Amino acid sequence: MELYVAIAIVAIGSYIQSAIGFGLAIIAAPVLFFINPYYVPAPITVCALVLSLANTWTHRKSISFAGLKYAIIGRIPGSVAGALLILWIDQQLLGLWLGVMVLLAVVLSLKTVVFAPTTGHLVTAGFLSGFMGTSSSIGGPPMALVMQHQDAHYIRANLSAFFVLSTLMSLAMLAPVGFFGTQHMLLSLPLLPGTLLGYWLARKTWHLISPDLLRLSSLLLCSFCGLFAVLSYWL
Repeated sequence: MELYVAIAIVAIGSYIQSAIGFGLAIIAAPVLFFINPYYVPAPITVCALVLSLANTWTHRKSISFAGLKYAIIGRIPGSVAGALLILWIDQQLLGLWLGVMVLLAVVLSLKTVVFAPTTGHLVTAGFLSGFMGTSSSIGGPPMALVMQHQDAHYIRANLSAFFVLSTLMSLAMLAPVGFFGTQHMLLSLPLLPGTLLGYWLARKTWHLISPDLLRLSSLLLCSFCGLFAVLSYWL
């Protein structure tokens, strides 16, 4: 039963990320963590890698590496810092950190602050994405915040391309510290059908759904998941 719940929540997160550019880990990570802590961060990152590859291919004509290169430069030290953090904190603190990252992601996603995609902002967003993504699997919001005023196809394409590289970096950092190995790969495999199902459904229906409504629903769900993760640490 728990596996089916995990697959379903990954499918929902995959659908939302395919539709608006990010959201898989924000939605899925807190639930997966409480089903099995070993789902986070590596298995959900594997799902994000597969989804990002699919979305990158779909939107390949809108990719621009001119801006992404600065974010990738910032992402490298951020990934190292994230790996060091996850090596340092224990399992309970990881659950709390995950909840805090989800709530921070919601705040950043409210788009109350405008950040132009300058070189400095892209490097900073890349670093924060690496730090958050490697330690908690939630690395999308900093990049989404910088790209928020671009065309929707541009956002989907370039976030997906960035996530392909960033998830590979995260997995490369997690392996040496013991958080990505055979056990984590075996946990990842049953989740991949849900990942691809969400992607397929999004491609078939995203033109029928208001992006604002989908985004609002996602933020409400993320807020609930984040609060649950934080409160569980204290209860």
